[in-house]
Amino acid sequence: MRITRLVDGPLIGPQTDRSIGVNGLTAFVPPPRRYGPAMGSNQQALDSGFGMRSTPRDVLGGADLSGTFAVVTGGYSGLGLETTRALAEAGADVLVPARRPDHARDVLAGIGGGEVTVDEMDLGDLASVRQFAGRVVNGDRSVDILINNAAIMACPETRVGPGWEAQFATNHLGHYVLTNELWPALARGGGARVVALSSTGHKLSDIRWDDPQFEDGYDKWVAYGQAKTANALFAVRLDALGEAHGVRAFAVHPGGIMTELQRHLPQEEMIGMGWMDADGNVNELFKTPEQGAATSVWAATSPQLAGMGGVYCEDCNVADPTDLDSPFARFMGVNEHAIDPVSAERLWALSAELTGVDAFA
Repeated sequence: MRITRLVDGPLIGPQTDRSIGVNGLTAFVPPPRRYGPAMGSNQQALDSGFGMRSTPRDVLGGADLSGTFAVVTGGYSGLGLETTRALAEAGADVLVPARRPDHARDVLAGIGGGEVTVDEMDLGDLASVRQFAGRVVNGDRSVDILINNAAIMACPETRVGPGWEAQFATNHLGHYVLTNELWPALARGGGARVVALSSTGHKLSDIRWDDPQFEDGYDKWVAYGQAKTANALFAVRLDALGEAHGVRAFAVHPGGIMTELQRHLPQEEMIGMGWMDADGNVNELFKTPEQGAATSVWAATSPQLAGMGGVYCEDCNVADPTDLDSPFARFMGVNEHAIDPVSAERLWALSAELTGVDAFA
């Protein structure tokens, strides 16, 4: 069987029938190796009852989120839009920071349930991030849910701020600063959850400690992989720091979804990676945006995660550690480098040094 490089698709079937289809072929995927309590980690699958085709409505199960205040970055496009919709329809008030606020308001108009509002923010501009967070903190509400959803993927080499590589800067550093600046509002009420959107792209690269800004040559997919590893490690460290304050953090792989995230990819490249065929038909193992939002919503709201944190989730469940002996290790589970607490602490220190921001210093 030829396995095509599928960067953001957890190519597994329902939880009860772990099958995988690649290039028109289907094979049985044995259950991932289980790692018991001796590992000293909660990073092992639960019996959540959900799977890759679950929707936010499924995981919410009629929950009433009235009185809950959520912030969702990128909450007006793709799976972010579906995340906003699901939380609001369950009664939560949702604030969506947006680089194009007027456009965001047009898109979000008509969503029912809780109040949906928009404010201006650009993750690539840390002054903008600080100003947005300041307005929230100076308000009278605690932030109960923060979903760091916005991202860019595999873009041409771009520099932001003081010359930072754009994927690391936008996907990680922008959200790092946002979360730290929002910390007073997150800690205010106790019990807040922070969800950091990672992906199976984390398997493409650990943190490039010697050259995180790609000053010695740029590869768009390695840069994306580093950024997604950073998102996962961020959740590990934030959870360790926030637990004593009642704030828990989770990393989420939403699955393969065809959205504006692919805007930098030519169709020929997506065909070559197996994401679609020559006629533009999307691989049937990709999720809909609604299905893609389900794991974020589950991580942000599920009572199944009470008392837990610092774990990487996929398909509305806690992911198992990657079984490196599996031929499907590229698609399933979380690699050790993305949940390593020592690396997480090191990344936090690097991020604080780069941005000058650390709510826990």
